[in-house]
Amino acid sequence: MNKEYVYIGKIVNTHGIKGELRLLSDFEKKEKVFKENMNIYIGEEKQQECIRNYRHHKNFDMITLKNYSNINEVLKYKNKKVFVKRESLHLQANEYLYEDLIGLDVYEKQDLIGKIKEIVYNNANILLYIEAERDFYIPLQDFFIKHVDLTAKRIEVSNVKGLML
Repeated sequence: MNKEYVYIGKIVNTHGIKGELRLLSDFEKKEKVFKENMNIYIGEEKQQECIRNYRHHKNFDMITLKNYSNINEVLKYKNKKVFVKRESLHLQANEYLYEDLIGLDVYEKQDLIGKIKEIVYNNANILLYIEAERDFYIPLQDFFIKHVDLTAKRIEVSNVKGLML
């Protein structure tokens, strides 16, 4: 759960001739990552780079990197995953990333009803995939999620009986 590197997206292409990169990202804390002078780590080898500029364009997060000003210099990063160090996010004690929820036991009142196996992003909601006697999904919304305790590895939910088929 407390991994050193956190996946934030994938470089899917370049944009223009000045070395701008186009990222696809569902990362929930973009405001902590996509900013000037933020260090990012690209590819499985975690090549460290620093963001020079950021902008949002259509469905993409567009970045330029320090020390690069030409498309030919950044082509090597096309189709590579992008990470940040968890410590650089400066999460508060009560903050967590969605990926931290994977593996937590799900309780309604005192009854164990399943375990979170996956986070699913769809256009309308972020869903928790719960592995249980019969697998089901819970929207990641305050109406359903009452308390998250990462230390005890449990999440308290309510109003989910209608979601279980």
